[in-house]
Amino acid sequence: MLFGEGDIQRAATRRFSPWKNGGGETAEIVVHPAGAGFADFDWRISTAKVVQSGPFSRFDGIDRSLTVLQGGPIRLRFEDGRDVDLAQGDPALVFAGDLGCAADLIGEALLDLNVMVRRPLRCRVDTVPQPVGPDLRARYVLALAPFAGLERLDLVEIDPAMSVDGPALWIDILG
Repeated sequence: MLFGEGDIQRAATRRFSPWKNGGGETAEIVVHPAGAGFADFDWRISTAKVVQSGPFSRFDGIDRSLTVLQGGPIRLRFEDGRDVDLAQGDPALVFAGDLGCAADLIGEALLDLNVMVRRPLRCRVDTVPQPVGPDLRARYVLALAPFAGLERLDLVEIDPAMSVDGPALWIDILG
């Protein structure tokens, strides 16, 4: 095993809470700083179960990244007139959280990965590790299948110099 057991955020232990609009549930995985709420986090990583169409919550000053992990697809309709379809296997979609958005579930219920960062921070979600620069604040790996002591959808923060070989999403917080 590459990681200490205490460092792994296990998918099996996640607790989901209902959304205010009833359209799904969310499970917070990591928030920085620890214990921060929606008004004062720097970044937040969570998964969400989307079971019906409906509006997304607005988050002023926040940029969001959305990746479909299973199920779907989903169509996001933004108030600027742009429509984006997002399916499992598609690259992460990054968008401003203060832009009005409604989601149309055009397939089966889905599970997605949400990464939210407070500006001027940025995030990058990719299936391969990107080069590390001086602006990297944190790097996480979300397992897409079991490897190196991780189960599917477990998340672990890793040292940027660490090499991990397995099917995963690499989540970089930049700023």
